[in-house]
Amino acid sequence: MFRFMLKSKIHRARVTDANVDYEGSLTLDEELMEAASLSPFERIDVYNITNGNRFSTYVIKGERGSGTVCVNGAAAHLARKGDLIIIASYALTEAGEGYHPRLVYVDGKNRIVKEVEGSPEGTAFPVP
Repeated sequence: MFRFMLKSKIHRARVTDANVDYEGSLTLDEELMEAASLSPFERIDVYNITNGNRFSTYVIKGERGSGTVCVNGAAAHLARKGDLIIIASYALTEAGEGYHPRLVYVDGKNRIVKEVEGSPEGTAFPVP
């Protein structure tokens, strides 16, 4: 049996811009992408802590070290500059495998303050 499990998460990132006129996607600082093991054009889910909106899109590479978290296209109606969001990606895993999601915590300027593989307490999640 296979299950979709959390692959990676960037917790409490601050939206730096929202551009409704762009085709779509979320522009993300390349450093944050690498820390969360995200590839260009990978599907992500975005959970807006500020207003409760949720949406799926894909990630595109932003300038390294810039702290960029720009919501583009139609999704720009669901998030505004300054909103706090969670960016999550998922992977299909086989039941019984040990599983270690990447958790990335950032400060108010989207600088990495903590990286964890596993739970916030540092333990691995087994896949039932």
